[in-house]
Amino acid sequence: MKNLRAIHLPPDELPQRWYNIQPDLPAPLPPPLGDAQIQSLPNLMIGECLKQEFSNERWIDIPYEIQQLFLQAGRPRPLFRALNLEKALGTSARMYYKSEFFSPTGSHKVNTALAQCFYAVEQGFNRLTTETGAGQWGTALAYATSLVGLKCTVYWVRAVYNWKKDRRNLMELYGAEVFASPSDKTQAGLELYSKNPNHNGSLAIAISEGLEDSSRDPKAAYALGSVLNHVLMHQTIIGLETQKQFEIVDDYPDIVIACLGGGSNFGGFAIPFIGDALTKGKKTRFIAAQSQSAPNLQGKYAYDFADHAEKTPQLKMYTLGHQTDFPPIRGDGLRYHGCSPIISLLRNHGYIDTVAYPIDEKHVFESARKFMQAEGFIPAPESSYAVTCAIDEALKCKETGEEKVIAFNISGHGFLDIEGYRDVIGLK
Repeated sequence: MKNLRAIHLPPDELPQRWYNIQPDLPAPLPPPLGDAQIQSLPNLMIGECLKQEFSNERWIDIPYEIQQLFLQAGRPRPLFRALNLEKALGTSARMYYKSEFFSPTGSHKVNTALAQCFYAVEQGFNRLTTETGAGQWGTALAYATSLVGLKCTVYWVRAVYNWKKDRRNLMELYGAEVFASPSDKTQAGLELYSKNPNHNGSLAIAISEGLEDSSRDPKAAYALGSVLNHVLMHQTIIGLETQKQFEIVDDYPDIVIACLGGGSNFGGFAIPFIGDALTKGKKTRFIAAQSQSAPNLQGKYAYDFADHAEKTPQLKMYTLGHQTDFPPIRGDGLRYHGCSPIISLLRNHGYIDTVAYPIDEKHVFESARKFMQAEGFIPAPESSYAVTCAIDEALKCKETGEEKVIAFNISGHGFLDIEGYRDVIGLK
């Protein structure tokens, strides 16, 4: 059974509960700080999501309606054994990858987008505002709002907005209103835009704009695509499926790898397995693949704002500073100053390792090309970091002869990112 190329779950095996790791953490999660910002949250965000944010219930039921939306979005998603890649590398490792690229918008982001939109409708909102970096989250929210009948406003980091025209058009086809950030639509954006209309922008700035926009409209709520506890919990559908798929082939990962910007993709894939390490004594190594542009897990573990304009509460997290300028990269979803409080705590307690790859991204994109030529799928630039880390770990096994099991998450496809590949590795 270990040699199955594709491990599928039937629809009736879709997980019916999300896993909330907070009760199982090795220490209590430090509370957010900032009385004024905390008091403003109920007026800015979706009530059920805020309730889940601070829940200590280990398991949260997934409403039937959200389960049906997940099925429509192609869940459960296959787990693949990378037999061709193993052969090409000559490794003794067994390599498996989760196919979050099998998504209507091309990434894992739809998992929390559908949940947040469902809860927003229940609460009576008619519009959601948000930020996006690589564009995958903005696209996912545009898709989800279109399904449930909400309007959507996206503030998109300008450096990426300028080159991903096709993804911008995809958001617009779903009905979203999309602005380059910093913009002249909010005070937070205008302060930067007026000084430099070509400002590259950042996720922290775009978050500030999305929050300010929602604060001006009582029928709008702000939806965040990463970092927060409830977002990571919604994404655990990925890891929960993967656990069941490993049971089918009677295998279990020694190493779990995912790329990491704010933490939703890494958390969604790894947290169920980290739960096994915390509660069952499983010996698994967890590696977050990052860019040297913004290696937040190598920063300082301290309280910091999640946005540029200091509209959010301060969160205890690994941070590089909320007003730091980072050089743009093609995997721009990894260019964020801070990391999820949950992942940061686990990192601080020694459960998570990190590797950061060079800003020029040549090694990352060449590794992605190697994966593509062996396995046939084109990963998103961000996902290419996870692919690279998995290949690097497999080559270490080749040297030592160890038969480790490596599981990695491919969080999205790269069909709308060809220009990035062309720019980095010199395609004609």
